[in-house]
Amino acid sequence: MARSESGRIVVEVDPLTKKKLYAHLVLSGSTLKEWFSTVAEEYCVYGKSVSLFQKDALIPPPTLSVGTSYRSQKKYSVVSMFSGCGGMDLGFRGGFEIFGKRYPKLPFEILWANDLNEAACRTYKRNLGDHIHCGDVWSLISKIPKKADVLIGGFPCQDISINGKGVGVSGARSGLYRAMVAAVDKLRPKVFVAENVRALLMKSRSESLKQVVRDFSDLGYSLSVQLYKAVDYGVPQIRERVFIVGVPKGRPNFIPPATERNRETWMTSDEAIGDLIHLAEDPAINHVWSRANVSPEQGNRKISAGKPAHTIRAECHGNIQFHYKLPRRLSMREAARIQTFPDNFIFDSKLRETERQVGNAVPPVLAWHIANAVYRNLNQDEIHTSNTTVSTQKKNV
Repeated sequence: MARSESGRIVVEVDPLTKKKLYAHLVLSGSTLKEWFSTVAEEYCVYGKSVSLFQKDALIPPPTLSVGTSYRSQKKYSVVSMFSGCGGMDLGFRGGFEIFGKRYPKLPFEILWANDLNEAACRTYKRNLGDHIHCGDVWSLISKIPKKADVLIGGFPCQDISINGKGVGVSGARSGLYRAMVAAVDKLRPKVFVAENVRALLMKSRSESLKQVVRDFSDLGYSLSVQLYKAVDYGVPQIRERVFIVGVPKGRPNFIPPATERNRETWMTSDEAIGDLIHLAEDPAINHVWSRANVSPEQGNRKISAGKPAHTIRAECHGNIQFHYKLPRRLSMREAARIQTFPDNFIFDSKLRETERQVGNAVPPVLAWHIANAVYRNLNQDEIHTSNTTVSTQKKNV
């Protein structure tokens, strides 16, 4: 250990440790070189050893930024539950483009996915692969892989949501979160991610939240329960969702992804779908719509060109969203854009089924940011485990 001229505490990293750090960072060579140069400027360099420690604390590897790439030496296995048409799964997989931005492929491999809805399963299979299993989750849970690094899923929210029956997790639909609890108990993943509606945080639903947290915590997991505003992550929509992220107790805590936008820079509806305004109906790309009239009975809710859209919902009654300029509802391609599905993501279903799939989905861009934070946590976990092993070995010497 040494002290630089500026007074910073610096630890020189030997070649073997540096090699391990390169492996943990799993970034492309050019990006890695650039990052090390930045670290070197801030934390000093002695000879060929790059200082990565300050006050004995390792600087964690950076998250992957939009538009960059990585070269992974390892892929993390994922099991997906209540997968729907695959919005969260697409975010974890990455490798898609929307609004002129490239969201790089992430080092996650989805081994197994499940949903009850046949139309959603068709859409999933068409876009993401044939690892989707259609059927009741309880009848299929015994068939999930024996091991997985990550478990993800958005358990049904109908009994919790403001528009639902309000019976909480004791209801038949939202009570299905217990299937996720059973899957966590079976897989013992390094990280699990459970998504649900904002209403889960309401005072009137406090008992439901306590029950969910208790059931996951009893399995030996530390939880991060946080409300995410999708609009802050580049989604052109006022959509708020709760994400419960669990890691085994004693492992590094999950750190939520940093936001990339604020009220002044939120993406507007016109920025998201303005180029579709003169496009004729085209079933091949799901650019079809219903011609309901604007009226109180139909919801009477128009999106604004200069603002993010309202929340895209799964059920259209009373919540129809009309185009800001044209006398019609939003097309399914426009709604999918607002949910950040790329244009090459095709919904293999009729209009009403597509509405449900789009409205129920986790926006892929939001899911990508969550996945990137999970990726960071897994890297920290490996470094933590490696350091713990070394410390134990030293004690035994």
